[in-house]
Amino acid sequence: MRLRRPRRLLVVAVALAVLATACGDDASNAETADPDPDPAENGAGDDADGSVAAVGDCSAASAFEPDVDAVLCDPLDPDADPAEFAVTRISSTEREDVPSALDDARQDVFEPALIDLDRVLSGGPPPDGIPAIDEPLFQSAASVDWLAAGEAVLAFELGDEARAYPIQIMTWHELVNDTVADVPVTISYCPLCNSALAYDRRLGDRILDFGTSGRLYNSSMVMYDRQTESLWTHYDGTSVAGVLVGAELETFPISTISWEDFREIHPDGLVLTRNTGHRARDYGTNPYGGYDNAEGRPFLYDGEFDDRLPPKERVVVVRDDDEPAVSIPLVDLIAAGVIEFEAHGRRLVAVNDRGTASPLDHRQIAEGYDQGASNVFLAELDGVPLDLERTDDGFLDRTSGLTFDVLGGDVAGSDARLTPIEHLDTFWFAIAAFEPDVSIVGR
Repeated sequence: MRLRRPRRLLVVAVALAVLATACGDDASNAETADPDPDPAENGAGDDADGSVAAVGDCSAASAFEPDVDAVLCDPLDPDADPAEFAVTRISSTEREDVPSALDDARQDVFEPALIDLDRVLSGGPPPDGIPAIDEPLFQSAASVDWLAAGEAVLAFELGDEARAYPIQIMTWHELVNDTVADVPVTISYCPLCNSALAYDRRLGDRILDFGTSGRLYNSSMVMYDRQTESLWTHYDGTSVAGVLVGAELETFPISTISWEDFREIHPDGLVLTRNTGHRARDYGTNPYGGYDNAEGRPFLYDGEFDDRLPPKERVVVVRDDDEPAVSIPLVDLIAAGVIEFEAHGRRLVAVNDRGTASPLDHRQIAEGYDQGASNVFLAELDGVPLDLERTDDGFLDRTSGLTFDVLGGDVAGSDARLTPIEHLDTFWFAIAAFEPDVSIVGR
């Protein structure tokens, strides 16, 4: 492996201009950011008891109680407004009276930072200049008419619930503080490193929620939690500076698939709407047009490049806390459809289905080149090794005769299901920066 330093001739002004565009009007200065919008503007507001009022004819959800299931306003009720509704949220814990790493990460009261703070760079916007979505509104998949078939969405499944977070929205907001299956979660998407993660917001007795700090590390979003204002790296859900330094969030599998696939697999699923509670962005357009270029240079990346692959070549990665990550170049997976491999003592299988547009390629998100949708599963079903091949109908297991969709469900509707393995769709430069010992399958 040969490492090289990127040239210092980055056009910083261009990078900042692109990021400022992503912020919309809220990023023009710190005062215009709108982290706490007027409930009247988005059709839903907090009741005094912390519950969330639904939109339209859907009745208000009750307040969350630890021993009571969260309540949904049922969008499939024929008497309900099918357009938008809110879900019950688990309230985050209060802001703590502790020093803020968001203000100054070098305070003597903190334990040493886990990263070189000199390499934490301003991306241009102030904290919350790219505003997180704190009061997400949803609609049923069956009622959505504003997404193109091949458009990319983040598909998240937890318990019996399935939600789609369209990347046309995530590109402009990057974080959604949500509650799914009674679990407080944050869904995150970083366009600059091309990665999506889902975190459990529970940390001991705390329930955290997250905002964007306006800073980057290895060209990856740096988040902050609003309870202690510690800094966290999006890429691995680790607190790297502040009161909570060293803390790690549990993560859940999340996949980038086409809207058409999500709607077909989860016709009763929920879809994040464009009614975000913030000033309207140009949802559907990509402020990072042309960024999905394998040979291109990452914005504000000041680390070393690993020349085994081009900096922004897409890879599918499986990570482990104790062993080096394992990656598969997406071009290889697209060509093969199915690749079996060994990672961290397990036999796994990666798959790629056609029909999902790259959200970072074309100016119009729905018109990007076909990157397909990737996933990783345990390479067995009920203890029997899988023998998968990609077909027009999904992924046929030649051993059992069953065909599975890209999320691992049996397309015929049986209870058979593949075991998903948490994976990361990302750019090569990013995984090589965070995990320099990463290996490449077949290379």
